Amino acid sequence: MRGIISNTQDLSFSRIKWHILFWLVYVFFYTFMPIALGEDDTVLKDLQFVLLQLPLKIFATYTLVYYFLPRFILKKRYFAFVLIILPLSFILGLGQRYLMAAILYPIYYPESLEKYGLIYWPKVFYAAIETYAIAVVASVIKLLKQWFQTQQLTNSLKQEKLAAELKFLKAQIHPHFLFNTLNNLYALTLKKSPKAPEVVLKLSDLLDYMLYECNVPKVTLEKEIKMLENYIELEKIRYGDDLKVEFSKENDLSGFFISPMLLLPLVENSFKHGVSGEIHEKWIEINLNTQERTINFSIENSRDANSPERKESYTEGIGLKNVIRRLELVYKDKHQIKIDDKGESYKVVLNIDTKEG
Repeated sequence: MRGIISNTQDLSFSRIKWHILFWLVYVFFYTFMPIALGEDDTVLKDLQFVLLQLPLKIFATYTLVYYFLPRFILKKRYFAFVLIILPLSFILGLGQRYLMAAILYPIYYPESLEKYGLIYWPKVFYAAIETYAIAVVASVIKLLKQWFQTQQLTNSLKQEKLAAELKFLKAQIHPHFLFNTLNNLYALTLKKSPKAPEVVLKLSDLLDYMLYECNVPKVTLEKEIKMLENYIELEKIRYGDDLKVEFSKENDLSGFFISPMLLLPLVENSFKHGVSGEIHEKWIEINLNTQERTINFSIENSRDANSPERKESYTEGIGLKNVIRRLELVYKDKHQIKIDDKGESYKVVLNIDTKEG
């Protein structure tokens, strides 16, 4: 509680300093502007005129910024605003003219006072407009500040929403993947296969990666590849010699980062929708290469050409939808993904521009 009070006090003091600075700049500008324009004035004279008008200008500014702006202008009550502001500005202009004519004109402009009198209506109207000139400037600054704060809040909420959605998509992969892998392990244990312990070890490595290493925005490409290799080994244990998998890696893969578990659903899809069917020759070809700042990933798998399952069915699974949505969130306008149904095979090509910013 004490920390909150302290922060509030600091914020209020900071605002007061900015307001004081604003009025100091105003006084300085209007005191020295006539001299800078070459008028036959003195600093003392101009300073007296500025300071005499200052209370009325402060009143006009703060009533406009903190009363009329939120209650009338921002609520689009323009007619009511005009009905109030016109007589108020006239009263302030009259007051400003009266103060100057009664206090300073006898000292500096006695002949003008004698000629036009205490109340000179053209000067009153000019004073009315001039009094609210600085108030309008302050209102514009206030509106710009509010707009900027609103934009910051909107962007912050948008980022929080995207982060929450991305977190959900990551969490969605875990149970989906684990369910399939545990089913495989269960089938091996029923057969009392000697490969079951190897599956447990591979699964342990994958769980370690999913639970502890991929809870960050980006991981190294090498870690992601290692995870894919473990998954592929698990599937090869399941399919045995009936499946041929080629995983080729080209160029230097070091120094590249990628959103964790982004490629896994594509690989899993190849097993689920491709080689799991009744196909005489089952194969999967994976290629990963890098070019400057781009990661190029492609995966192609065999499929039953006589199967009624088409490209639409291939893209309806949770995995591929998950990848496409995560690409939109993490690599918006920095990726290309293409799914090609070749009849006897499916091919997915993904290109990711990893440059930040």
